[in-house]
Amino acid sequence: MIISKPPFLLKALTAPFVNWKGPVSDKKIYLTFDDGPIPEITPWVHKVLNEFNVKATFFCVGDNVRKYPSIFEQTIALGHKVGNHSFHHLKAWSTPRDQYINDIEKANHIIQSNLFRPPHGQITPALIKQLRKDYTIVLWSTLAYDFDQSISPQKCLSIVTKRTIAGDIIVFHDSIKAAPRMQYALPIFLKILIEKGYTFCTLPDTF
Repeated sequence: MIISKPPFLLKALTAPFVNWKGPVSDKKIYLTFDDGPIPEITPWVHKVLNEFNVKATFFCVGDNVRKYPSIFEQTIALGHKVGNHSFHHLKAWSTPRDQYINDIEKANHIIQSNLFRPPHGQITPALIKQLRKDYTIVLWSTLAYDFDQSISPQKCLSIVTKRTIAGDIIVFHDSIKAAPRMQYALPIFLKILIEKGYTFCTLPDTF
């Protein structure tokens, strides 16, 4: 079973400290991308977003920024926002806390954003307590599951269009693994939601 929406209890327990939803006003949606920049994928995402006049927030992996700085700089130049997705895409539940924090700080030397999304959606109470001093921790309202190679592109599209409402934070991935599903779903998703009167915004620094 695919759980595209976060469980209610998990949201309730972490909501004061972790952002599962953006500010709700005027049918705004917050489109985000994880795991880039990737030269085979991220420029394509830029192109599609430009065609629909949409801005998004890209949660970047520091090591990818190091390898592909021009794509990272282009993301910012196009008016998109960037966030920290760690340097090595570590799993919080299996990484020593100090190592995990150091990895985030290493990424932020080049990303320079106070927005942080934990890789794999993994976070602990101790990490939340420490990170929220310096970062706005962002998770999601709807996960596209574009990274899941067991689902079809059509299923990915259905996931992101089925229950999206104002204030939702949507997650796609600008990664090679996600590309077959993301590249099918993204343009259709944008068209459908824009026709419904929604606007897409970048995430605020704090909320």
